[in-house]
Amino acid sequence: MEGQAPKVGIGLMILKDGRVLLGKRKGSHGTGEYAFPGGHLEYMESFTDSALRELAEECGADFQVSKPQFLLVANVRKYAPKHYVHLTLLAQWQGGEPVVMEPEKSEGWGWYALDALPSPLFDMCRLSVESYQNGRIYYDFPEQVT
Repeated sequence: MEGQAPKVGIGLMILKDGRVLLGKRKGSHGTGEYAFPGGHLEYMESFTDSALRELAEECGADFQVSKPQFLLVANVRKYAPKHYVHLTLLAQWQGGEPVVMEPEKSEGWGWYALDALPSPLFDMCRLSVESYQNGRIYYDFPEQVT
């Protein structure tokens, strides 16, 4: 929509023993798709603080990860009319198990092998796994990505 500003989305890709944490989305764009913990960057918040806040809100305060590191940035318009500048940060699992803290937003959390991901996958997560595997960190659409 003309005059609208893109929103900033943050996702946190968490790895544990070669598997990645995903939850099935509900109640927003991408409903029924599997996605990482994440959400919107809040005013004056750092990327790391945003990712860790979203993680605690969605998975519980006892779920611990390493300090998140930058993985990718993408200009995402797949879910138009929503338009996002999306950042994915990468972290390693440190302890605890995820708990569904927002049942209106997620059906549950599970660990999935990178070579056996569930379908359908939220597009930002698909890009993030691709980035993790090939080292590409920048996606600017409408460029076609396979």
